[in-house]
Parts: sequence; structure tokens; C-alpha cells
Amino acid sequence: MAETYQSTTDDLLASFEADVLVLTMNRPERRNALSRAMLQDMARLLEMAEADTDVRTVVLTGAGGAFCAGGDVRAMAEGDPSDTDVDAAIHRQRISQRATAGRLHMMPKPTLAVLPGAAAGAGLALALSCDLRIAAAGAVLTTAFAKVGFSGDYGGTYFLSQLVGTAKAREMYFLSDRYSAEDARDMGIVNRVVDAENLMDEAMALARRLADGPPIAYRYMKENLNRALGGDPLDCMDLEVTHHVHAGFTEDHRDAVQAFLDKRPPVFKGR
Repeated sequence: MAETYQSTTDDLLASFEADVLVLTMNRPERRNALSRAMLQDMARLLEMAEADTDVRTVVLTGAGGAFCAGGDVRAMAEGDPSDTDVDAAIHRQRISQRATAGRLHMMPKPTLAVLPGAAAGAGLALALSCDLRIAAAGAVLTTAFAKVGFSGDYGGTYFLSQLVGTAKAREMYFLSDRYSAEDARDMGIVNRVVDAENLMDEAMALARRLADGPPIAYRYMKENLNRALGGDPLDCMDLEVTHHVHAGFTEDHRDAVQAFLDKRPPVFKGR
């Protein structure tokens, strides 16, 4: 089946070995910031993997020493919001979120995020959507959204609230501080922290251990655990993206994006 899992874009790499599908976000020059091509291919390959009984575990990681910086801030700065149909943008992103973060969370087999470095914004949300996370010592995590005038997407508010509780999740979203891998482990966000040079060996050993486990029991375990969370994650994600896209049309967001590029603090005016 290995030949089946071929990416159609250089922005995402795919490999399949010993029942483990590894998807690698591959824009190292942008710290693996998300692109439409990357997300579309990720959605396609995850849909295939969910239905493929030969895939027993899915691993999501990033190339070049980072996991994923989230949205591409430079591309945001170059966009013209006046050319965007808001409702169409919301619908398009709802589909993308459900097909990526939603599928990683809901598919009836274990998913593992491997963080060689920074995970921010929607990148952090993708990591949180997985069942387990393993990070390199030196990796940093941040929601980042407040610093660019966005409210958050790809399920991060739902997943983080479940992992750390609503009070800590609010702090992490409102302040957008950076947390070390060790901080994240202590909060229960990251399951393991290992030396960077051993990260992929440790991660693949864990992935293969999961792949060798009982797939039927795992399927039932995952459904039980997801039901135990209460609420519908997809409904939460749909509302989240509606707010996120609308936030993208504010003056605050546009100034914050330019401030990021100018390496200056943003000035939020509430409009």
C-alpha cells in the first residue's frame, strides 16, 4: 500500500511503513506554515488512512526542526479582505477543519503528533487534535492568535480546554504566551519530552507499539474517550471558524499581521 500514499504537493510528505502512515508538513522556510495545498492533501490522505485497515497508526510531524507555525502570516498580509466572500471562506474552512483536525481526533485509530520544534496557532491545534503528543526538548508551544488579532481555529479551543481545563485554556488564548515542551508536559498537553536527536526514533517506536496493539479495542476505546468529553467537537469547530474568519476582517487583525512583519508591537483599537 505504500505507493498509494503519495502526496501531490511538496508542502506535505507522506510515507507508509509497518502499518504506520507518517505525514510531514514540509515548508521549513516558513516553519511549516499551513498552505491550502498542504491542507488539501492532508485531508485527502487522512480520509484514505481512516478507511484503510492496513494503516494502524497515523503520525503527523514537521520538517526542518519545526512542527507548524500555523497560518502563513506573510500570505495573510498579502491578501485583500475586500476580495473575500466571508460566508464562502467560513464554509471552505469548516470543510478543511473537519477533514484535518476533526479527522485526526475522530478517526477510529491512534494518531500521534511529533513536535521537533515550534507549534503555534493552528499548528498547535493540529497537534492537540491527535491522541498523543511527543515533543523534542527545546520545542515551544503557543496559541499565538491574540498577537495577530485572531480568535483561533482548527479546534484548538475545544482540544485545549479538554486537556488543561477552561481556566488555563483561557489564559493561554488571551495572553498567547510561549510554553516550553517541559511546561507543556507538566500541564498534560505533551505526553513525552525527549532529546531532539532521539525524537523520531522514540516517536516511531511509540507509533509501532500502537500499530501492534488491538485495532478493534482501540477503535472502541477512542469512541468511548471522545464521548466522555461531552459536547460535539465538530459543532465547536464550526462556531470557532465562523468567529475566526470574521476576526480576520477586522482592522485589529490587519494591523497585527503588519506588525508581525515589521517586528513591532500591534496596536489594537477594537475595530
